[in-house]
Amino acid sequence: MRDDPSQAFTGLDPATLAVRDMIGGSRELVGRMAVRMKMNPTDMQAIGALVQHGPMGATELAGHLGIRTASVTLLIDRLERDGLVVRRRDSTDRRRVTVTETDTARQASVQAWEPLIRRIDQVCTALSDSERQVVLGFFGRLNEAVADG
Repeated sequence: MRDDPSQAFTGLDPATLAVRDMIGGSRELVGRMAVRMKMNPTDMQAIGALVQHGPMGATELAGHLGIRTASVTLLIDRLERDGLVVRRRDSTDRRRVTVTETDTARQASVQAWEPLIRRIDQVCTALSDSERQVVLGFFGRLNEAVADG
């Protein structure tokens, strides 16, 4: 007889379940935002990584997205063809090519994400100083746990 998967994580702290629900909601949000931006989720995440972290090489972008370098090359080709990224030779190492999002991609990303980010900011700015310290500590430890996972 197979174990019931819904019983695999019984007895978890309610905060753990809230984090699980937030992660699930985040996944769904990425899908909705991709539809809004008229992209597939991986392409949208690539644009987001470039907006957030700046120009990077294909290997670095693949690492951010958790995909193979061969796959990211196809992704970059597609985004370049659609006018959403440009390839540029590195000014110090001409062998290195970096990928940068275009103004069109940046504007689409900001337009899609800004309303949500503003709403999240309203929630955060309503925190008291002591609540903010707890939240920052909590998310700091969660980010470490996720990075180590």
